[in-house]
Amino acid sequence: MKVWIPHESGPSLLGDLPPGVTVEVAPDPERLPSAVSDVRFWVPPFLAGPAATALLRDLPDLEVVQLLSAGADAWVGRMPPGVTLCDARGVHDPATAEWVVAAILSHLRAFPALARAQARREWAYAGVTPTDELIGKRVLIVGAGSIGAAVQRRLEPFEVSITLVARTARPGVHGVAELPWLLPEADVVVLLVPLTEQTRGLVDEAFLGAMRDGALLVNAARGPVARTEALVAELRTGRISAALDVTDPEPLPSDHPLWTMPNVLLTPHVAGSVRGLLPRAYRLVGDQVRRFAAGEPLMNAVADGY
Repeated sequence: MKVWIPHESGPSLLGDLPPGVTVEVAPDPERLPSAVSDVRFWVPPFLAGPAATALLRDLPDLEVVQLLSAGADAWVGRMPPGVTLCDARGVHDPATAEWVVAAILSHLRAFPALARAQARREWAYAGVTPTDELIGKRVLIVGAGSIGAAVQRRLEPFEVSITLVARTARPGVHGVAELPWLLPEADVVVLLVPLTEQTRGLVDEAFLGAMRDGALLVNAARGPVARTEALVAELRTGRISAALDVTDPEPLPSDHPLWTMPNVLLTPHVAGSVRGLLPRAYRLVGDQVRRFAAGEPLMNAVADGY
């Protein structure tokens, strides 16, 4: 059985594999390391583009696609018959949750403005001192999956009030239909939903208009979850602020207004990009290869409806 992975360091991180498993490094879907026959387990490059999804039809023996990303929106609906798609749920939880907390604190403590003052060699910046604080804030987490739970655990010691929202209500979690009543009560709104047909454009004029004055929107999900034109229009009023790790389009053009808005903290889709990512990711890949070779059920299988 042939396994393709995208990183040179990957083989050393997989752990012991069963006899008969051959691992090859395939970082570029347009330059393959060997013949496509007998590739039964494929790990595409992280955030791979159209060339990767196009390769699906050229792998006749493929049975498993194991993503390194938590989001599977680029792959759902494209699997050939008989191919199981698995995401990397859990791998990105610590790093993304840390980014969310850091983004919230950076906004409340005015770090971006203070960094600009540092660049001007300006010791006291009256426009941001005193700053705000996290204690007592009301945080609405839209997306109650594993990353949402990780964010909740990290925020609780700050003595905040946390409300969780998911696609459908369950004990302790509100349904997305309740957002119009929940948004006006939140000081911080964190987006952690997967990109699906149901969540694309979720953050529209009505969503943004329901947010309270002075609230912060944090997007660590996917850019198209928010309607960019609506977001820009609302941010231009200065009524709310945003911390964005993802945008639509992405990368963001250099002349886009989001770059220069003083009430926007912008990072280039790096929430999950940490040194511990590959060891965590390849522990999952190794476990999945061993499960597949043993005929055991795979973890993190992605349903067609996502």
